[in-house]
Amino acid sequence: MSGAWEQIPLFGLPETTLTTPPESADDAAVADTAEMAGPELVAPAESESHSLSDVADDTVMPQSPETQSPVVAADDSAEAPATPTPVWETLPASDDADGHAVIVTAAGSYSPSGRELTGPVDSIEKLDQLIRWAALTPLGAPAQVWIVGQGACEALGWVIDPGSEDDFDDMEALRTRAAQELTAVLQATLTPMLSAGWELRGDPGHVVHLSRTVGKFTSMVDVVIEPYVWTYWNKDFGWNNRVGEMGILGSPTAGTYLPDDDLSAARELGRRLAWCAKHLGVLPGPTPARTGAALVDKIKRERTRSGKGIVVTTPGSVPPLDGPPRGDLEPAVGWTRVPDEQDLVRTCRLVSIDQRAAYLASAGMLEFGYGQPAHLTGGAAAAAAVGDKGAPFGLWRITLPPGKSLSLPEKLPLPHPHMLPDQPIQTWVTSVSLDGLCAPVADGGIGADRGDLDITEAWVYPQQGRALDKWAKILREARKAAVDTDDVVTKRFIGSCYKGYIGRMVNPDMWTATRMQHHHQPLWRAAIIAHCRWRGRRVAMRIARESGRWPIRTVTDSWVYLLAGGEDIADPSAALGKMSVEKDTILTDTLLSAMVSAQDVHEVNLAINAAFADENDGEGVL
Repeated sequence: MSGAWEQIPLFGLPETTLTTPPESADDAAVADTAEMAGPELVAPAESESHSLSDVADDTVMPQSPETQSPVVAADDSAEAPATPTPVWETLPASDDADGHAVIVTAAGSYSPSGRELTGPVDSIEKLDQLIRWAALTPLGAPAQVWIVGQGACEALGWVIDPGSEDDFDDMEALRTRAAQELTAVLQATLTPMLSAGWELRGDPGHVVHLSRTVGKFTSMVDVVIEPYVWTYWNKDFGWNNRVGEMGILGSPTAGTYLPDDDLSAARELGRRLAWCAKHLGVLPGPTPARTGAALVDKIKRERTRSGKGIVVTTPGSVPPLDGPPRGDLEPAVGWTRVPDEQDLVRTCRLVSIDQRAAYLASAGMLEFGYGQPAHLTGGAAAAAAVGDKGAPFGLWRITLPPGKSLSLPEKLPLPHPHMLPDQPIQTWVTSVSLDGLCAPVADGGIGADRGDLDITEAWVYPQQGRALDKWAKILREARKAAVDTDDVVTKRFIGSCYKGYIGRMVNPDMWTATRMQHHHQPLWRAAIIAHCRWRGRRVAMRIARESGRWPIRTVTDSWVYLLAGGEDIADPSAALGKMSVEKDTILTDTLLSAMVSAQDVHEVNLAINAAFADENDGEGVL
C-alpha cells in the first residue's frame, strides 16, 4: 500500500469495530477510553462537494492507523495523490482540534481544520455511524460533534416551533417553551442511538450528552446543536431579554456570532475550536464557566500525576457564620457623587478607566485557603490575624468604625461596602479586606491596627497557596495571543471564561456532580472581588495625589473621571490589573451643563450614561 488513502464509500458498508485506549491519562479522566468503531459514511459526490474556491476536492478519511476503515489498496507503482485542500482554505491550517471534534452542516461533515469527511448526515443512524467511525477522543472535556445551521437540524428531524418573539412580552417565556420543545423532540428522535447502545447523561437540550460502554471502555460525546444554543439560559449568556455571550459561538449583540452562511459558520467555528485547543489545551465547554472549570480540572489531573503543585479536591463552602452579612460576603462597590466646582475646572472630557482583566489578575496572585477551616473565638481569633505576610486565608468577624469618625477622603466611597458613615457595624470580611483596612489611608485603607477592629471570631484555613496560578497563567497567555492578533472573538471568549468561572464559584447548584464539587469556592470568589476593589481604591488615591483629580463614579472595577484635554490618568503598564482607558468622550455643552446642574447622584448617573451612550457597549476591560 502506498500510504495514501483513496476516497471510499462510508454509509452502507459492514461495520468494523476497533477499540483503542485514550490518547493520554489526561483524556482518561474525561472518558475512560475513546471507543472506536468503523462504520462507513457516504462520501459526497463531486457535485455535492463544497469549497470556498468552488473547486471540488477528493474526500479522504483520517489517516490514523487506529481509525482504519475498509479501503481499496492503491497500486504501489501509482503516484500518490496530493493531500486534499481543506474546504476552508482561506484560513491558516490548524489541526489542534482534529480528532477531538467534528462539525456537521446540511452539506456534510468536516474536521475543524476543514477536511471534508462525509456527505449529508441526514438521519440519526448516520449520526450514530459518524460518531463511532470518527473515534473522537476527549480534550479536557468530552469529544464534540457540532451541528451547525438549521438545515442540518432539519435533516435529523430536530425541528421546533416555539412561536415568534412578537408573541411574547417576556423573552424568557419563549426560551422556556423552546427548551421544552427541543427536549421533547430529541427524546422522540434519539431512539436509534439509544438502541445502538448509547446512553443519555441527563435530559437532552442544546447539548446532548452521550456515553457508550463497550467492555471496560466508555466513550463520551457531546452533540452541540448550534441553532438552539439560545434555548439555554444561564448568567453566562446574559439573557435579560437579549442574547449575550454564548461561549465559543460569540455574541449576536456584539457582532461576534458565527456568520449566517452555513459553510462560513462551519469554517469560523473550526477556527475557534482549533484556537481553544491550541491555547487552552481543552475543548470549549457548553458555557464559558464550564470551559474555565475544564481548564482547572486539566491542571488538577496534571498535578495529581506529577505530585507537584496544589491540588484542591473538596468544596470550600461558607462555614456557619454568626450574623452573616446580607448578599455577598465581599460586595463589589457601586458609588456616585455630585461633582463640585473644583471637579469641573478645565473639564471637557469624561473618562472611564478600568482594571485590565481584573479578576484574572487577582486570581493568579492570591493565596487561597483550602481544607477544613478551624473555628476560633475571642483572643485566639485576634491572635490568628497577625502573620508575617498578613492575615492567613479565612473569614474574620470585625467591627467597622463609623466612616465619619475617620480621616478619610470625602471624594471616595467608604473603604468597605459594609461600612456605615455614622455608626459602627459588626460584619464578616475576608483576609484581603482585613489587610486592606490595616493599610495606610494614602494606600486606600483606614490605617487601623488589628486590635482596633475588635476581632471576635474567625474561620481560618489550615492550608493556603496560589491554587489558581497556572490556570491564570494559561488564560493570561491565551488572552495575550488574542490581543496580539486583534482577535476580538477569542479575547471576549477568554474574558467570559474567567469571569464566568469565578462568578459561578459561589453557586453550589452549578457543581452538583461529585467530581465537580471542588469548583464550589465562594470564599475564593469573595477574596478576588475584595482584592480588585482594594486595588482600585489604592489607584484612586495615587491618581488624586498625582493629578488632584477625584472620581465621580465607580462601578465594580471602573472609575469615572472629569478630565481636561490631554490629561492622562491611565497606567502606562500593559500588565493585567493595571488601569487602562475603557471609555473616553468629549463633553458637549449640553452634557457639561447637565453635569454642572446635577442636584443628586441620580442626575449625575443620567448625565454619565448619556455621555457614554455612543460608546461601545463594553463590559469592562476583559
